[in-house]
Amino acid sequence: MILTGANSDGAQGLKSIKASGGLAIVQDPVLAESSIMPQAAINAAPVDAVLPLAAIAPHLMNLCCPVWS
Repeated sequence: MILTGANSDGAQGLKSIKASGGLAIVQDPVLAESSIMPQAAINAAPVDAVLPLAAIAPHLMNLCCPVWS
């Protein structure tokens, strides 16, 4: 998961996670306090979800416990 950030250091980590079969969830760069990190992540790897901050926790809950949605 990549949230707001003022540099791109997390993008390569997310790319590695995605290459290993993991999920990539990114905060919507338009709504982030700083869009640099989330946009770098979107540019670096295919992401599974781009969401506003308030939607990330419910999305994670739905992934592990779909009955709560």
